Amino acid sequence: MAFGFIVLLLVGGIGALAFLITRLFGGDGQTAAAVWIAGLGLVFGLPVLGVFLAGRAFGRIAVPLADLMSAADSVAAGDLSVRVRERRRGVFDRLAGSFNRMVEELERTDQLRKNLTADVAHELRTPLQVVQGNLEGIVDGVYEPTSEHINSTLEETHLLARLVDDLGTLSLAESGQLPLVLENLEVDDLLTDVATAFSSQAHAAGVTITVSRSPKPVTVRADGMRMQQVLGNLVVNALRHTPPQGSINLSASSAEGGAQIEVSDTGAGIAPEDLPFIFERFWKRDAVGQPSSGSGLGLAIAHRFVEAHSGRITVRSEPGAGTTFTIWLPSSGTTL
Repeated sequence: MAFGFIVLLLVGGIGALAFLITRLFGGDGQTAAAVWIAGLGLVFGLPVLGVFLAGRAFGRIAVPLADLMSAADSVAAGDLSVRVRERRRGVFDRLAGSFNRMVEELERTDQLRKNLTADVAHELRTPLQVVQGNLEGIVDGVYEPTSEHINSTLEETHLLARLVDDLGTLSLAESGQLPLVLENLEVDDLLTDVATAFSSQAHAAGVTITVSRSPKPVTVRADGMRMQQVLGNLVVNALRHTPPQGSINLSASSAEGGAQIEVSDTGAGIAPEDLPFIFERFWKRDAVGQPSSGSGLGLAIAHRFVEAHSGRITVRSEPGAGTTFTIWLPSSGTTL
């Protein structure tokens, strides 16, 4: 009753207003009727139009948000394959894109974690089996506790210790928590120190190690200890694959925005199909695709250390023609 009375009051009021406006402007009855109908359309049509537009706007907001909330619930439940459909609707499209990139990174990190777990289990299994076998053989009287067996067991424990240390260092580098003590370093002096440190090993292997000094002093802003480890890993890798009478050369030169360091050898080289993977952890292959010695972490650590310095490392190689690793580091005047 009350609602009907209100409607009648509105209709009557609009009619009276239409008649008054028509009289004021000299219109006739037909004009008054047109004004009355137009007034009714405004009074009753605008709310309906408003509700319709509000519903559409709500749908444009509510549906993407519902999709995003559903996807977030799936991720929380452990499903990292879920993605939000990007609808090309401004800010929600950017939000969906950011969410998808976040989930992709989570998925990549989770896969790396799974791979690391499998790799660590595989790499630790062999030295642990050797240690266990030697000790059980001694306990059971199969082996005499000679210095040979004891030293063999000790070498395996050293390998285990190196693997654990390398994995810890690599984990810090990959998480961005590697502590760096930055200082201005003369690259030629750094290369000379590394060559001197490995001169005895190179001599024992029948390999010549040389340093090509740059025409002008080249300075970088870097952690000296970490960069010695990077270059040391590259030299160890070169020594491992360079035959007697071969050579290893360390060189430095100025480059745009920084310095370029090269470690070149005349060794066996790397197969083209292996080049994309050599900076991955536990990748151990030689030029002909056969398993190589070493932990398989040296090049991965070198790669992460260089990245921690805002630098980059690349490699070029050809089977039978040697390998060259190239490192670019920002100069001492460049902010890291």
